[in-house]
Amino acid sequence: MPPTAGTDGTRVFLQLGRQPEEPNQFNHPDAPTSYAPDVRARLEVDAKEIIGRYPQSRSAILPLLHLVQSQDSYITPAGLAFISELLGMTPADVAGVASFYSMYRRTPTGKHLVGVCTNTLCAVMGGDAIYRELKEHLGVEDDQTTEDGSVTLQHIECNAACDYAPVVMVNWEFFDNQTPESARDLVDKLRADAEVRPTRGMPLCSFAATERILAGFPDERADDGQGGAGAATLAGLEVARERGMTAPEPGGTSGGGK
Repeated sequence: MPPTAGTDGTRVFLQLGRQPEEPNQFNHPDAPTSYAPDVRARLEVDAKEIIGRYPQSRSAILPLLHLVQSQDSYITPAGLAFISELLGMTPADVAGVASFYSMYRRTPTGKHLVGVCTNTLCAVMGGDAIYRELKEHLGVEDDQTTEDGSVTLQHIECNAACDYAPVVMVNWEFFDNQTPESARDLVDKLRADAEVRPTRGMPLCSFAATERILAGFPDERADDGQGGAGAATLAGLEVARERGMTAPEPGGTSGGGK
């Protein structure tokens, strides 16, 4: 009960209630608070390799967050404590970094994280309809996982792929120009463990495997050269070439073009 002063100078005590739970923080009730010795030993080997890539150990915090997320499927008190000990930071400092980025999860994630873009362009092009369809088809709400643990569904913000709207992402891989029907077929294949290939890039791998790759470890999938920008992304460049348009010279005042 912190004291304060009344208008006449008398001391007044205010009875404060329990501090409310802050939503979307790393406090899931089933989250581990520490790692088993064998898990910790394995993670330490990987973590030391990651830290060794940087002149200052704290610079390794982002890939380390992906590393522990590959273990737990989300950021847990165990992961925060592990990173904080290695980097000489407090768990609060590590959580402050993790909470800034939406790729670091607050709740357990299934084998595949399916994100439906519902930002403006994707929404008006059909993203909202896709999201509604998948919620009903999978029987889940936002950021929930199917009972078999195969799919976690969430709505996501813009992924800078507006030229392919509406876009669905699975484990951060693009599935372009989706419809409610194609998205439903996609999640059915994911649940059946069928091979699924993104619109751009290599065959899909699990969320945990993706997180390990994002931590900086080798991607064992063969690169078949299908990545990179697609026709819709390059359309403006092609028009510029057809019209002989060029960028202005450095330091010049011209707007470029002919």
